[in-house]
Amino acid sequence: MILFCIICLVAGCGIGLFCMRHGSADKPETEAMSEAEMQAKTAAQTETDPVPEKVSENEAATEKMTGTEAVTEAVTEAQTREGTVHMTGEAGEIDRVLASMPLEDKVAQLFIVLPEQLTGSSLVTAAGEMTRAAFDAIPAGGMIYMEPNLESAQQIEEMLAGMQDISLARTGLPAFLCVDEEGGSVSRVNGRGIVDSEYIGDMADIGASGDVQAAYDIGYRMGTYLSELGFNVDFAPCADVLTNPENTVVSRRSFGADPFIVSSMCEAVMNGLHARKMMATYKHFPGHGATSGDTHTGMAHTDKTLEAMMSTELVPFQSAIDLGCDMIMVGHISAPAVTGDDTPASMSKIMVTDVLRERMGYQGLVVTDAMNMDAIARNYSSAQAAIASVKAGVDLILMPEDLTSAYSGLLQAVRDGEIPEERIDESVRRILEAKQKIVSG
Repeated sequence: MILFCIICLVAGCGIGLFCMRHGSADKPETEAMSEAEMQAKTAAQTETDPVPEKVSENEAATEKMTGTEAVTEAVTEAQTREGTVHMTGEAGEIDRVLASMPLEDKVAQLFIVLPEQLTGSSLVTAAGEMTRAAFDAIPAGGMIYMEPNLESAQQIEEMLAGMQDISLARTGLPAFLCVDEEGGSVSRVNGRGIVDSEYIGDMADIGASGDVQAAYDIGYRMGTYLSELGFNVDFAPCADVLTNPENTVVSRRSFGADPFIVSSMCEAVMNGLHARKMMATYKHFPGHGATSGDTHTGMAHTDKTLEAMMSTELVPFQSAIDLGCDMIMVGHISAPAVTGDDTPASMSKIMVTDVLRERMGYQGLVVTDAMNMDAIARNYSSAQAAIASVKAGVDLILMPEDLTSAYSGLLQAVRDGEIPEERIDESVRRILEAKQKIVSG
């Protein structure tokens, strides 16, 4: 077991959690991995219980803990129970942790998944024993939660604290707990009565107002209720520059058609999130605003050259890189004038390594857009997509359609020498650096 150093209590800092969603389902969840039908039914009943058994046992002691306090408690208990080595933050500490990780765990850290993808269940609203068993087998780097997973503030806090406890106990590492919370049409929490927060509208209106302070306030408000619930990563802001007026995918999600207004608004949202210790994610590189098509239902492409994109769509991303942003999400957007073919950016070495990393100078975390979108799922197997993304230079693979296939395929590619283990280490190092920041506050 890999033991990750935790210094938040010594430094007097709390740990912020962070998270995301899945498609709706009314049926009780089923246990796909169980060996007998009755075991599956029993496990499913346990997992859909809004109060996980492990959390409810400690409920009297923790009472009204915030997400941050609950995670701190989970860290302390995990350290005591598992003998976790405390991270000192000293030079070489990440090297030591990386060197001690088995290949299987390193590969697993490259995935951020829905709880349903991890467990094989139809709906997950708690982090119970089924989640623990599934995570023991594939200790993913993070989880993402959608509306059906999120029922109430108490349920969310308990689920995320339970998930963090599971991650710490298995790997010694905190999990990325992620959510899509942009405001407007992409809000998994705001406006649903889960938290007491004024409704946050479309970013198009904020961009049109030119009010940078309003953008900061939105980031701060989102960061406040998300961190209190236990999330630590928000897949926002939307940095797409709306240069194609017929684009309907990000038309109301974008801050507008002026790349410099989009840059200033995104920076303000990111700063607001950071003020509440939330990681921010600029999306969707190289920019959905110029595309035709929707990657949710098929392919999307832009005919622009790289030089044309550098002066428009890529301006907010270059600004983000210069500011040291936490993550950049790469979309499934093909740019044949740049790459010479229709390969989605999320799987293109030219776009991820040559352009984003080398030309633009980004050394932070790169996460794919959801890999279960039709642009990927209709054209590639889960294993093919995962392998191609890592070869392209991606660090985190989001929501593969078949997690088991993607994980085993990527692991085998490393074992066969198709992907050098040193390439996996590059991504895991970035992941460890980001997680060290989570623990240290």
